[in-house]
Parts: sequence; structure tokens; C-alpha cells
Amino acid sequence: MQHALSLARRAEQEGEVPVGACIVKDGQLVAEGWNQPIGHTDPTAHAEVMAIRAAGKALDNYRLLDTTLYVTLEPCSMCAGAIIHARIKRLVYAATDPRAGAAGSVIDLFSNTAFNHCVSVEGGLAADDSAQLLKAFFRKRR
Repeated sequence: MQHALSLARRAEQEGEVPVGACIVKDGQLVAEGWNQPIGHTDPTAHAEVMAIRAAGKALDNYRLLDTTLYVTLEPCSMCAGAIIHARIKRLVYAATDPRAGAAGSVIDLFSNTAFNHCVSVEGGLAADDSAQLLKAFFRKRR
């Protein structure tokens, strides 16, 4: 999660909302991403999606079996869908997102049994660090 937090700081330096994500397989870093929708003029360029895209290329596979995604903020519904469709095994997120979180805060897509893939979800790892980073970012913007 510490690496994901450093990626969140990178996003902030680029003027983006500070969210970072990284994907690990067999204890090795496979891919990373940070929020880039403004810089890429792409509303889908969330940290999780950027990491998933990079992991697909790194592993030469659109299915990211036996991987863990670490992200500094609870995924939104778009990112939750991408995580499920990528077949990521485990999701670990830091801070909850009471406005758009799709791992239980607003909706819980990961507990929906209609999907043909189940993701193990753990929240709260380094939550205070992530929340402080986000709060400070939005305080500066107001």
C-alpha cells in the first residue's frame, strides 16, 4: 500500500485527485497506475484502470489471475467492474469513498453473486494516510 500511496502523491503533483494503485503477483510488482483523467482527457483513466491496463500488457493477458490490486481509495462502480472482469483475485483498498464507493460504501458490486468471478476484498489498510492525502488535496482546491 505504501507504493500505491507514493503513486497517489504523483497524481497530486500532476494536478489529479491523489489516488494510486498497483498490482502484485507472486509477491512481485507487476504494474502501477495513478489517476490521470485530466491529463489524458479520459474519464476512464482512474488509477485502477491504468494499473489494470499496464498489468494486462506486462502479463500479456487480459485476465489477471492470481493478482492483488492495492488502491488508496475504495473503487467506484466503473473500476469495480473492471476489477471483476479482469479476474483479479484480491482487492485491498485504503480509504472508503462515501460518495462513490462500490465495495460497500454506496453499493457493493463485489458481493453480487450474479457475476461469474468473486474478488476477495479487504478495506482499511493505511486508510488514515490516504484519507489525509485526499482531504489536504481538496482543502487546497477550495
